[in-house]
Amino acid sequence: MSFKFSIPSRVPVLYVILSVLILISVVPMYFYSAKVEAINRDRLITNERLLQNTVTRSLADDISQRQESLRMMLANLSSALQVSSGGDLTGDNVEAPELRALLENFVSSSDNLAYVTLLNSDAKGISAGRIAPDVFLQRELQRSFAAASEGRSYNGPALVIGNGHAARTVMLVSTPVTYSGRFLGMIGTVVDLQFLIRRLQEVERNGLTPYVVDSDGRLVAGADSEYVTGQDMTNLEIVKNFVDQGSKAQLVAATRDFTLHEGKTEIGMLGTYSPVLNLDWAVVVQKPRDEAYRSVFEMQHTARLLALLAVLLSVGISVYAAHLITHPLKVLTESSRAIARGDFSQRVHLKSRTEIGELASTFNTMSEELEQFVLDLKSAVNQNRELFMGSIQMLAGAVDEKDPYTRGHSDRVTRYSMMIATEMGLSEDATEVVRVSAQLHDVGKIGIEDLILKKPGALTTEEFAIMKTHTTKGANILRPVAQLKDMIPGIELHHESLDGRGYPHGLHGDEIPLLARIIAVADTFDALTTNRPYQQAHDPLEALRIIHNLSGKRLDPAAVAALTAIYQRGEIRIPRSSAPAPATSAPPQSTRPAEAEPASTVVAAGLPA
Repeated sequence: MSFKFSIPSRVPVLYVILSVLILISVVPMYFYSAKVEAINRDRLITNERLLQNTVTRSLADDISQRQESLRMMLANLSSALQVSSGGDLTGDNVEAPELRALLENFVSSSDNLAYVTLLNSDAKGISAGRIAPDVFLQRELQRSFAAASEGRSYNGPALVIGNGHAARTVMLVSTPVTYSGRFLGMIGTVVDLQFLIRRLQEVERNGLTPYVVDSDGRLVAGADSEYVTGQDMTNLEIVKNFVDQGSKAQLVAATRDFTLHEGKTEIGMLGTYSPVLNLDWAVVVQKPRDEAYRSVFEMQHTARLLALLAVLLSVGISVYAAHLITHPLKVLTESSRAIARGDFSQRVHLKSRTEIGELASTFNTMSEELEQFVLDLKSAVNQNRELFMGSIQMLAGAVDEKDPYTRGHSDRVTRYSMMIATEMGLSEDATEVVRVSAQLHDVGKIGIEDLILKKPGALTTEEFAIMKTHTTKGANILRPVAQLKDMIPGIELHHESLDGRGYPHGLHGDEIPLLARIIAVADTFDALTTNRPYQQAHDPLEALRIIHNLSGKRLDPAAVAALTAIYQRGEIRIPRSSAPAPATSAPPQSTRPAEAEPASTVVAAGLPA
């Protein structure tokens, strides 16, 4: 199946105006809304990334500051211990009461300090605090002592001590104690990371998942129990990226999209890490991308909904405006079409102060003038028609007046012919042709000498030949008038016969025009029902019987049937009348050559009516 696209020959102006209005309103609005949406989307995405960066940076700075503060506190404690011990921590000097008091004051100075110990160069010393070191913490103390022996500070990994609700995440921080470049011992303190966990929990309440990892990607602390301290977090892309960056990761924060795999489910995530410079840690926050960009999606949904409403409103206004503009044009178009159809009574009723209102007023003036002009034309046409028909009737009457026996003959033949034409279903125009042709069917007799036309006695063969020329004479009289060319066949051929025995051309059957065949039947009926010099008027029924005998032989059967139907309905009434007095002293019973024949034969022979 093929489809063909055809361009319409005429595009309604409503569509043109509507298209222009929509083009200048909707299209700019669409691009503007799209641009605004893109800008706001970028801003919201930037704001979400900036929020994560701000949160991680704040946590990282907090941890760094606490670490620096702790280092300063340890440095101050180390100085105090040096002064109190006189720079000698060997033997029992390390267990001096004043040194123990310094340690206890140090631990009690902060809730984040759970334990502190002072070891001399022989790894013997004293301690103070709320906890007792377990095996893992003892191992970290050994590592920190080894680092202190080398003159290095030590930051241990995060450890969990205790069980259940008493469990605590801690880390060991140590610093060497030296005097004049000589190693005296080590101060080690256990920091309770509960403060960090509380901060992470505060962040989590804002919809983020925060946690802290070390340089190896192992968990230092998390906001909940989803992750376990010491757990390898490098399966998360954001953490792996931090670990892979190595020392570079300690310089700048990074925010990126990544995918979280939970079984067969993949979740798009947005994550940010910020390094804790003095601990080689990183604070990480992450959030499902759908939640992170929820405000973006809501903004897009709202913006598109508002844009759609604005577009619909714009289209509605455009349609209304286009209708206001095109309605007057539609009214003018319909009125113009009515005038084109000949209805000049149409008026345009428009109230407008624009040029369209002026156009409507001008249109009404034009319609009024056209209507009056058409009325004048119709009046002139009617007058001309009446003059034309009057002239025809006058001409036919003049012919009838030449022969007192045929007076009124043309009018009667005209009336019978029109009734037959109407009965046969001819159009109005064709019936009008029948009317004029029947009225003038004997106009040629005006050219026949009165001696022959009015002769009451028998016509000689030569006189009869002259009488038959009235058909061609009538046609020749009317032929110069172009407006009567359609009537000539009825005038010239109404004495033709279906059997070819008529005149002037001896035509057969369908060679004879229907116009002439109709007039022939009407002419014969009038000839049979009126008094003539060669016969007395027949009774209408007798006349119809004679005509039926001639149907199909001399006369057209359809026209005969139409005449019969008309008479049977009573539409033809013929009063009985006596023959008019002879115009001369010749006896009224004088005959023409064919008078001795039956009336049917006389008429059929084509004698002039």
